[in-house]
Amino acid sequence: MNTIKDKVAIIGMGCTKFGELWDKSVDDLIIDATFEACEDAGIGLKEIQAAWLGTVFSGHTALSLSSPLKLQYIPVTRVENMCATGTEALRGAAYAVAAGACDIALAVGVEKLKDTGWTGVQPTSVIGRSTMGTNGTEIQLSPPAMFSELAFRYFEKCKVDIDEGRKLLAEIAVKNHHHGSMNPKAHYQNELTVEQVLNAPIVAWPLSMLDCCGVSDGAAAAIVTRTDLAKNFRADPIYIKSLTNVVGPYRDLITGGYDFAHVEENVRASKVAYAEAGIKNPRGELSVAEVHDCFTIHEMVIYEDLGWTRSVREDIEAGTFTLKGELPVNTDGGLKCFGHPLGASGLRMQYEVYKQLQGKGGSRQVKNPRLGLTHNLGGQLWGGIACISITGNSLG
Repeated sequence: MNTIKDKVAIIGMGCTKFGELWDKSVDDLIIDATFEACEDAGIGLKEIQAAWLGTVFSGHTALSLSSPLKLQYIPVTRVENMCATGTEALRGAAYAVAAGACDIALAVGVEKLKDTGWTGVQPTSVIGRSTMGTNGTEIQLSPPAMFSELAFRYFEKCKVDIDEGRKLLAEIAVKNHHHGSMNPKAHYQNELTVEQVLNAPIVAWPLSMLDCCGVSDGAAAAIVTRTDLAKNFRADPIYIKSLTNVVGPYRDLITGGYDFAHVEENVRASKVAYAEAGIKNPRGELSVAEVHDCFTIHEMVIYEDLGWTRSVREDIEAGTFTLKGELPVNTDGGLKCFGHPLGASGLRMQYEVYKQLQGKGGSRQVKNPRLGLTHNLGGQLWGGIACISITGNSLG
């Protein structure tokens, strides 16, 4: 199989602080993230030969990127895949470099949601159109309602009663907030207790307000080049092992056999990514992971969907996915602490993995990292877009 493995390297990344950035425009966020990435790579904007912009609501053409950066007549592409948009932008830039279309490419993900009034409850409220299905018969559920159904079915599958399940979800929130408390770029930097999560107002039973990620503004950027050129720019480039996009056929609601207790796109994307990266034992070989914890229940399900656990209960109780555990997950605080500016989240995740693999994670640094994974899910649970990146700090 012809793969992207070790053909492309990340040589620079940037990430803004996420939050309620009332004093920052979309242009400001793009500029801040991109200039940090350029400084990190030791290059100027004139050296970028092509660029990709990932955004859902904060720009509708490639001009949304070329204008604030004053890019000079180079190819610029805007991509959108709902919550997987940021990783999709990186995928476009990486594949262009791998194909030989350019030697240096830029990927930027940005979203400014606080100024729009968008809450995540009605995807049609901002731009007056549905962003998912096309036949007009799709079930309209708010994201909390959708993931509450996942919680009920997954608890049933695992033979966990509601009270025990809610405590396990609370442990995930506590973990991510502990990690986020050490991250100055996170929207929320507060520690939580299990009791606080359990006693928070209910949004969609059994999910409380503290089981849900917030709505934020933010941007992140990456600069990629050919592997053979990477060390001309820095001594510690990060090499792409896999960049996978798996999109479902939107059929789970009308065909028999779906258990509503897993996300098929997550499962299939992980298998493709592991095969491309040459990973046989993901729990043992991965050093760090950033996953799409839009709700604590999704992170719980991801542990199984991505092949990291046989007993979620045992692994959460053992601290397997904490900073000091066997496979640290969401070491920067995840969506839970950064919020979820849709176009930016995938590249924000990659920023954390990039820094971890370089040994620059500060107080959150994992020990002896080798391989890192990021995961996004866009769309809906029964018809989604799963993007996975796997990167490493050495070739082979």
